[in-house]
Amino acid sequence: MAKPKKQPRPKAVTPKGFRDYFGEEVTQRTEMLRTIAGVYHRYGFDALESSAVETVEALGKFLPDVDRPNEGVFAWQEFDEGGNGDWMALRYDLTAPLARVYAQHRNDLPTPYRRYAMGPVWRNEKPGPGRYRQFYQCDADTVGTASMAADAEICAMLSDTLETVGIPRGDYLVRVNNRKVLNGVLEAMGLGEDLAARDNVLRTIDKFDKVGEAGVRELLTNGRLDASGAFIDGVGLGDDQAEPVIAFLTSKATDTAGTLANLRAAVGDSKIGADGIAELEQIGALLDAGGYGSDRIEIDPSVVRGLGYYTGPVYEAELTFEIFDEKGRKRQFGSVSGGGRYDDLVKRFTGQEVPATGISIGVDRLLAALREKGRIAAQATGPVVVTVMDRDRMADYQAMVTELRNAGIRAEVYLGNPKNFGNQLKYADKRNSPIAVIEGGDEKDKGIVQIKDLILGAKIAESATLEEWKERPSQFEVLRGDLVAKVREILDSQD
Repeated sequence: MAKPKKQPRPKAVTPKGFRDYFGEEVTQRTEMLRTIAGVYHRYGFDALESSAVETVEALGKFLPDVDRPNEGVFAWQEFDEGGNGDWMALRYDLTAPLARVYAQHRNDLPTPYRRYAMGPVWRNEKPGPGRYRQFYQCDADTVGTASMAADAEICAMLSDTLETVGIPRGDYLVRVNNRKVLNGVLEAMGLGEDLAARDNVLRTIDKFDKVGEAGVRELLTNGRLDASGAFIDGVGLGDDQAEPVIAFLTSKATDTAGTLANLRAAVGDSKIGADGIAELEQIGALLDAGGYGSDRIEIDPSVVRGLGYYTGPVYEAELTFEIFDEKGRKRQFGSVSGGGRYDDLVKRFTGQEVPATGISIGVDRLLAALREKGRIAAQATGPVVVTVMDRDRMADYQAMVTELRNAGIRAEVYLGNPKNFGNQLKYADKRNSPIAVIEGGDEKDKGIVQIKDLILGAKIAESATLEEWKERPSQFEVLRGDLVAKVREILDSQD
């Protein structure tokens, strides 16, 4: 009889495109999201937690390829005897679920409906450096009003959020544009309903940040050589026909009035373009009334995002301070948030246009920015560790840790093998613990405890002489009743 085949052990590897988040990162993200939620709540927005799974039908046309519902998302078909079960998918953003929720519950929700949502989303895309298939988003949206006051409010709230989490004024800029203005430019170019030509122009405009004014002009007309020497075919427009695009992209002036005047020239007689400029003017006036000057929020025609998605104002929050990239070169940190008005999304469910506007913050990027600014410690402080000198006296040690916790101090009892005391201190170091509490039999008899300042001890060990070490003790003997007070004193001195 053949031996049964041994089942191979599973490999302990993270799935491709995913990652594990440990205590410090999770704590930092949770704290930042709590702070952001506080700002949103102050603005009158309500929290919403929608399902992580939606039907592919609900996700709809915003999938990369609706003919293949598992393309771009993690999707599966529900079992059905006839093979006609619903296709389900993990949500790929937080906006599509909002449209479904509002359409489903609109009779019970206030109008307008302000909501914020935070959580993971999933995209079945090719992973790369810093590009994962699961990541966090943090959204805020207003559904049910076409008023530009809603857009101005979103921009003001985004500005307040960045400052509240720790990005100082002067290190960020919220930039605002309007998709209607761009549509007006396309009309001024005489493209009419030539959808192919319009798409080609929009794709070219989207490259403005990379190739600049001259590069866009070349790509709109006869083409250009890229950095590798390869020739990129142009759209084939004449110089005069391309001019409105260039005027639009370079219309930013030293003040809002000048920018709006330049945009009026770029859109010519286009009504939709004029409507977009009027909306920008309203947003600017509302922000000025709220005290949000151009040092925080500005009209900037170079913001071109979500060309197939947004229907009116668009916004982008850019961090303007410099960092060093992986090759040691200086560059600006860049965008951490974006959004805009999307008046067609809910219409898919209701058949009626429902105006909506909102933003999404890139959680991981904003966390990285806060680390760059030193607003988040490189390494989180661990708990106070109560060491175990006698395993038969665990009740005494448990009483100590309970007192510390009741005083609001993070603390734990060592739960490993207490036989080797050195291993307990190594454990405390690995936990980045600020303090170790020691009570052996002698200390118990005398009614005292030893409190070891691990942070100071590490600093002294790095550079102090023997004499300096004697003058600056890192271990203190205190009465058992003074345990909490002394621990608090040391923790305060370490801040």
